[in-house]
Amino acid sequence: MTKSMFRLLSYLALAALVALPGAARAEDAPTLRIGYQKAGTLAVLKQEPQLATRLAALKVAIRWVEFPSGPPLLEALNAGSIDFGYTGDAPPIFAQAAGARIVYVGYLPNPGHNVALLVQRDAPFASVQDLKGKRIAFTKGSSAHNFVLQALAAAGLRYDEVTPAYLQPADAAAAFRTGSVDAWAIWDPFYAQTERTEKVRVLATAEGVAPSNSFFLAARGYAERHADIVADLVRDLDDTSRWSESHQEAVAEIIAALTGTALEAERVTVARSAYGVGFLTPEVSERQQVIADTFQALGLIPAKIDVAKAVWTPPGLAAAAVPR
Repeated sequence: MTKSMFRLLSYLALAALVALPGAARAEDAPTLRIGYQKAGTLAVLKQEPQLATRLAALKVAIRWVEFPSGPPLLEALNAGSIDFGYTGDAPPIFAQAAGARIVYVGYLPNPGHNVALLVQRDAPFASVQDLKGKRIAFTKGSSAHNFVLQALAAAGLRYDEVTPAYLQPADAAAAFRTGSVDAWAIWDPFYAQTERTEKVRVLATAEGVAPSNSFFLAARGYAERHADIVADLVRDLDDTSRWSESHQEAVAEIIAALTGTALEAERVTVARSAYGVGFLTPEVSERQQVIADTFQALGLIPAKIDVAKAVWTPPGLAAAAVPR
C-alpha cells in the first residue's frame, strides 16, 4: 500500500466517525443500503475497509449493492432494495417519469470530457454527421443517452436518423468489439479502458455538447425519515470528493483494485473526473429540466415532468446553499 493510499484510508476512517452524527443520535438507526457503480466517490468509500466497522460503532449498519449503470440502480431505489445511490443525468428523469418515489439529494458537476462517442480506428466516419443511418450502442436512460441526443442535434441529425442499440456497458463493449454496432457512447472508466485496449477513435466527447451534472439520489421515504443521515452523507461525500481531487494517485489505486481494470486507465478516469458535491441549486434543477423536456419532446418519456418536485433540501437549509 502506498503512503498516499494509506492517508486516504485514514481520512475515510475519520470521516466515517464524524460524518453521521444523526445516526449516533437515533436509537433505531436503520441499515443504510448504498447502490454504487465501479467509479466515483461512492466507490472510494466502498473500498475503505474500516467504514462498515465505524458505522456499526455508531449503530448504523451499511450494505453495498453494485450496479452496472444508473437505470437498474434507480429501479432498485424505487423498489425499496436500496436507500441511496449515484447516477448520471438521465436515469432519474426516466425514473421520475415512471412515478418512482426518489429525490435528488446532491449533485456533482460533469463538464462532459469523461463521456465519449467511440468508433473503430479504421471506420469511415470523420464526424458525427457520418453516423446517419448507422447503429449506435448506449445504455437506454443513461447519461450516454442524453449525450447521443445532444451530439446528434449538434450535428444536424434527428434521433430517428440513427439506429439505437440499447445495451448495458459490458454488452455494448462486446458488440462494439465485434462490429455489431458502428459507434458506442460510453462513460469512464469504460471509455478510458477501451482507449487503452482497443483500436478506437474518439468521434466526439460531451464537453461543450452535453455538459451536465451527475446526481446522488435517495428513496423519498428514507430522506424524509432520516434527513440528518442523508444531509451528513452528502457533506461527507463533498469532503471525500475534494480530498480525492488532491490525492488522485491514491484514488486511482483504490478504484483499480475495485474494478480490476488497469491502473493507467483509472489514472485517466480520475484525471477526467469532476470534484465537489453540493446540494441542488435552482440552476442545477433548471438544467436537468431542459434535459427532461428534450426526452419528453422525443417521446422517450410519456409526459412532461417537473424536476423541482423531486429535489430534496435539508431542513433549515436554503435551496441555493452548498454543503458548508
